[in-house]
Amino acid sequence: MVPRTSADDDNLESEPVVAELEGVLLRDADTFPYFMLMAFEASGLLRFTLLLLSWPFSRALSALGFPGAALRLVAFVALAGLRRSEVELVSRAVLPKFFMDDLDVEAWRAFAGGGRRLVVVTRCPAVMVEWFAREHLRAYAVVGAEIVVNSFGRATGLVHPAVAGDIEDRVKCADVWLGGTPSDQLLVSPCKGQNCAHLARAHSDQPFQPPPVVFHDGRLVPRPTPSTALLILLWFPLGVLLALVRIVVGISLPMSLIPYAIPILGGKLTVRGNLPPPVSDNAGGNGVLFVCTHRTLLDPLALAIVLQRRLTAVTYSLSRLSELLSPIPTVRLTRDRRVDANRIRHELEKGDLVVCPEGTTCREPYLLRFSALFAELTDRIVPVGINYRVGFFHATTARGYKAMDPIFFMMNPRPAYEVAFLDQLPAKLTCAGGKSPYEVANYTQSILGSAMGYKCTMLTRREKYQVLAGNDGSVSYSSYWEHILKIVRQKSWLWAQIHWCGTFSFPSGIKDWKNEIVVAD
Repeated sequence: MVPRTSADDDNLESEPVVAELEGVLLRDADTFPYFMLMAFEASGLLRFTLLLLSWPFSRALSALGFPGAALRLVAFVALAGLRRSEVELVSRAVLPKFFMDDLDVEAWRAFAGGGRRLVVVTRCPAVMVEWFAREHLRAYAVVGAEIVVNSFGRATGLVHPAVAGDIEDRVKCADVWLGGTPSDQLLVSPCKGQNCAHLARAHSDQPFQPPPVVFHDGRLVPRPTPSTALLILLWFPLGVLLALVRIVVGISLPMSLIPYAIPILGGKLTVRGNLPPPVSDNAGGNGVLFVCTHRTLLDPLALAIVLQRRLTAVTYSLSRLSELLSPIPTVRLTRDRRVDANRIRHELEKGDLVVCPEGTTCREPYLLRFSALFAELTDRIVPVGINYRVGFFHATTARGYKAMDPIFFMMNPRPAYEVAFLDQLPAKLTCAGGKSPYEVANYTQSILGSAMGYKCTMLTRREKYQVLAGNDGSVSYSSYWEHILKIVRQKSWLWAQIHWCGTFSFPSGIKDWKNEIVVAD
């Protein structure tokens, strides 16, 4: 055998590498959990249940030597009737987190390093993998089955398998194939094989990491394998009942008794740091401004329970149901800097106030950019770190119904909250000490990140909603008429006929009805 030279390695790095996703780049070769996620997040509990019921049949088909038929069965149950746009949105907002959790970083680092072009071959429909592969695996191309869409933009449930020409057309016959025997549902044959072990040894020691998943949406916390999915289904009715009991108890009891009821009902509230004393009446001036990291809509409530004193929460787009159920007063902001500043000053004159300067929730261990508005309004600033842990359901959403956020949180068997108090900022580190509002905001973000183990970023609400919902996260309606109009536009085919004919007269309170309407947290 002729030994390889450095020139050979350089030539190898210039060639594409074709790698199977399942079982090679991902540790687990099973695609079923990702179809379960698609069913739950894009359709709901009913399709989730039907897909789980189809699992024994798909396993039987695979055992009988028909893995392609098994995959087509699962794809049909999971995708039939869904809009392609919804499939793409779930693939971008929900699936990457679960792909990343299962990623074999060493394998990816070994075969995607050195500037080579990585081509990912998947047994899933390509649309489910493409965002993750391109954005997080730095893939040059993705090869997989294509979903069949009808003239109304909805998936029929059928899939077109990829063929060998797909790879040859995209990579001009790569030098390396990473994986075992290609699945028959892909109908792809390997290209020219090379020594993959040599490739792995050449680049496995490189320190670079795949781009992390900062923004993540969806309700399910665990990866829904068949056994986990069955457990979720069995728990769901019990969780709804438990959530109702917890909410009723929380509304009925006085604030002073809630800390004692939390462990009885299966919850946990952890407090770190020293609680700041209330501002005495003799001291005069405004109340304390608590600047919190934003994990869920329940952050201000958890803080109020810990402090056991009157506290007002500043919100942007809290649902009417959440406002109705909230045991603490809330104040809506408008995203108009002058108006919001006046409102915050007015509330601080009344007493203590809690604000989340990130402007939106982030469930991953990252902090979004802090708005500097809070730093301009007071020098009594107490940073507070917030974190939460749940087992089954996330308590935030960028795409779904935000009124359900507290209910999903309460549906978890043992939800837990952590509140960490940092020392009040000294006067010299506030605007009263000559610091600019941006310096105060950045410093507050940095100390909260260090205390909670979060990484600070300059990402904003806009970037979050562009990734998770395909919009800028703004609220473009000001009345319930516009909210009703949103539902009509999304659910009724009649809207297209009305828009086409132009014969419908709108109520005077509705403005900018052509704009996309988004409810943001």
